[in-house]
Formats: sequence, structure tokens, C-alpha cells
Amino acid sequence: IVLDVTADAQVFAANGLSPDSVDVVLMNPPFNDPGRHRGSPDQARRTAHVATEETLHAWVHAARRILRSNGVLTLIWRADGIADVLAALSRGFGSLSILPVHGEAGRPAIRVLVRAVKGGRAPTQLLPGLMLNDESRVPKNETMEILEGRAALPLVER
Repeated sequence: IVLDVTADAQVFAANGLSPDSVDVVLMNPPFNDPGRHRGSPDQARRTAHVATEETLHAWVHAARRILRSNGVLTLIWRADGIADVLAALSRGFGSLSILPVHGEAGRPAIRVLVRAVKGGRAPTQLLPGLMLNDESRVPKNETMEILEGRAALPLVER
């Protein structure tokens, strides 16, 4: 199914995604900051990579609409935009688990993975960070196991 995430509920329903109909949404919305990222001259590529002020809210709204009560949304975003993620999820979601993802040891997180439950009420958890590379910039064993499907991301199931 190919849909515009900003389409109305009738378009989603016509494509088998009616309100309150799915258990899990995995989301990788465009998240590059337009102030720091030069978008492609190709409009489709720019739309796929560079976020607008409305991007995150539109994507979360679409997920909230199709998720069942207690359904799970998992998304990735820039670590420096965590406040925007929390604001977008504040309407309708709770039981957040936040996994900071660090590109290099000893450096700030570059991304966050966030797991949220529609209607969830459990306290938010900030999980220990996932370090992609060691001090030598070599991918860590844990990272390789996840990428190869031999291990799961350490996001908490509630």
C-alpha cells in the first residue's frame, strides 16, 4: 500500500487501514532538520528526507488514528529533537520507552528510538544508550547482532 501519510481517514480506510485497526506501527519519518540539512533538488527525495514543522505531528496523528487501544508505535528521530517527539506523543500516547542511539562511544546520542503505547499510562523509561561503534569506530558486537537479526533492540515490552 502506498499512501500519503497526511491523507484523511477515508483514504486510509479505503486501503484497509481503518481507524483502530492495527496493533503495531513502525515509523521512520523524514527527520533531517531543514536548517542544517541541504535537501535534494529532487522534490520527492527532499520530502523523503527533510522534515517540516508539521512532519512529526502528521505522522504520529496517522499512527494514532489506525492503532487500536494499547497498540504500539515505534519511531526513530534525531536525538536533538526529543522534545518534539515528546510533544507529538503527548496526545494519546503513554508508556514511553526511549532508547538513545550513539554513533560513537563517548559522544552524544545521534538518534532516539521511541516506543509508545496508545492510551498507555506506565511511567516513561529512559533506557541505557545503544552504542553503535566502539572507541575505534568499529561496529560493536551488540550492534552487529541486531543488524543481522540475531538480537533484538532493547526496547521494553510492557
